[in-house]
Amino acid sequence: MAKQQLLMLGIRASFHTLSAVLVAGVIFTTVFLSRKVLPKEHLQSDGAPNVEDGRDCNLFEGKWVFDNESNPIYKEEECKFMSDQLACEKFGRQDSSYKFWRWQPHTCNLPRFNATKLLESLRNKRMVYVGDSLNRGQWVSLVCMASSVIKNPKLMHMHNNGSNLISFKSLEYNATIDFYWAPLLVESNSDDPTNHRLPERIVRIQSIERHARHWTESDIIVLNSYLWWRMPHIKTLWGSFEKLDGIYKEVEMVRVYEMALQTLSQWLEVHVNSNRTKLFFMSMSPTHERAEEWGGKTNQNCYGETSLIDKEGYNGRGSDPKMMRVVENVLDGLKGRGLNMHMINITQLSEYRKDGHPSIYRKQWEQLKEDLDPSSYSDCIHWCLPGVPDVWNHLLYAYIVDNHHST
Repeated sequence: MAKQQLLMLGIRASFHTLSAVLVAGVIFTTVFLSRKVLPKEHLQSDGAPNVEDGRDCNLFEGKWVFDNESNPIYKEEECKFMSDQLACEKFGRQDSSYKFWRWQPHTCNLPRFNATKLLESLRNKRMVYVGDSLNRGQWVSLVCMASSVIKNPKLMHMHNNGSNLISFKSLEYNATIDFYWAPLLVESNSDDPTNHRLPERIVRIQSIERHARHWTESDIIVLNSYLWWRMPHIKTLWGSFEKLDGIYKEVEMVRVYEMALQTLSQWLEVHVNSNRTKLFFMSMSPTHERAEEWGGKTNQNCYGETSLIDKEGYNGRGSDPKMMRVVENVLDGLKGRGLNMHMINITQLSEYRKDGHPSIYRKQWEQLKEDLDPSSYSDCIHWCLPGVPDVWNHLLYAYIVDNHHST
């Protein structure tokens, strides 16, 4: 009888042990999977990606996700600082899906955009965009994103006196977000903010001080320069526009571009306080001017496009890999000398967005003939707002507010 009782106790003990092992296994598996699987695709984290998600992950590799719940961040008609060049709905665009796409990195989440958090991080600071009209469009985008939470119009204002500098200020936060027109970064004959369409482009390749003195002391500097370099050769000046003894020479474009960025990097190395100032360089914004590149009709462009390019890794001829490598090399050189400038790689993610351009839906600066083919005057370079540039700024937000850093 005693042996039988001992046997029964042993069986019960074995059963309880086995049950405990199975429960522990289920708990371990659940925890393990929860750490490995990303949050549901349509959600964004409220903070920076945590260690498990990969704070150092590549934010620029991912896909577009349709999201009409959290996008757009602002409404075109409610942003008093909107540009007529980018206000596509105002000028007749009927489809609205271009506003609702969100960028989803493959291996982590972008932090949820919070305009109040952005303004708080910019309190008593100055952020400036320096570059061409694409950078100006991105500046308009951020101003619209930030001002969406400022309900009292008396607590914000814009200053534009026709110079190269346009300034937005939030009075409550003493936060300034500026744009400075310098399409080639160095001095050029295209530096006038309104009268810059000239038959011949000339760059003063070793001169940047006239521009840089307006933005060097900023807390955050966001630079771009690509669109205005798109020609085989550029006339380059060693000397002054005011004097007649300057040396002019036609130089291959990529070489001149490299020289201009070296002039920029040398200026930054000497004049920027790396303990104070965060530096960013926006990679090239692709154009969509040849529909045959994505399987469309010959001699057509982005006009009438309402869908995305779904081929992963698609690259059209509207971007130049040689110029991208020049930027990467210059930034690597700067980093080696102790000054870190982050590349915000918007190129690949923007390649997919043939639907995002104004096309014909913008203010036309000249009277158009009625029988013109719409493709002939479509803008397939700039971007509708709300739209793609909001995502560029969302990427900047991850670096500025949540201290993301590249792998």
